[in-house]
Amino acid sequence: MPGASEQTQRVKNLSINWIAGRDSEDGRLEVMVVTEDGRHHVITPSPAALIALVTLSQTGTVLAWDPTNATLIAANVVGTMPWTKRPSTQEAADHLRS
Repeated sequence: MPGASEQTQRVKNLSINWIAGRDSEDGRLEVMVVTEDGRHHVITPSPAALIALVTLSQTGTVLAWDPTNATLIAANVVGTMPWTKRPSTQEAADHLRS
């Protein structure tokens, strides 16, 4: 994928933790990004960035994490790339038969 390092992996899971602050403090948000290779990466986005991240994750985009550049990539926002496509049920069945 353009601009990504060789360590870039698809995101398998996103988990969000809120760590409470002391009285009258907001606390902080942490996002754990689990990639297809099983690695866990923790990022601490701002509340505004977290809203964008959650929105992108709910829209059917393919997310990838580039740990080298600390970059979350949202692919196929418009259209698809060959590496973002998942095989259809029929394609998967055909592949198993061959």
